[in-house]
Amino acid sequence: MVEIWQACASGRYDHPRDSNPASLDPNFQYWGRALTDAAGAYRFKSVKPGAYPFAPDWTRPPHVHFRVAAPGFPLLITQMYFEGEDLNARDRILQGLSLSQRRLVTAAFDPVRGDRDRLAGRFDVVIGTPGAARVTPELD
Repeated sequence: MVEIWQACASGRYDHPRDSNPASLDPNFQYWGRALTDAAGAYRFKSVKPGAYPFAPDWTRPPHVHFRVAAPGFPLLITQMYFEGEDLNARDRILQGLSLSQRRLVTAAFDPVRGDRDRLAGRFDVVIGTPGAARVTPELD
């Protein structure tokens, strides 16, 4: 089971404790849940989340939260960051990781051929042995 949650394009979460003054998107669900296929893969489409103020001196870069649960494996909760975001270099959570760990949680997204308004990328989440669970998000 893979669950995701994220802010909308304005950088706001649909949560009562989110104090961000940005507008909520009434047409956005903010979360998703899916079972992987037999190979451990699945896809989802979403919007790129916006950055948001977390503290007076800290703005979180766009990111998507993942929760991956599989029988016989410990629960994994992580975040996926977008390659090339300027705010990544100042994010206290991301910068708390080693360079090799930052590479594991950062994904590149490129325009979809024939549709410059859409981006597609790949973010593999491996639990246990390589290939045990794979997460492949696609964002519009």
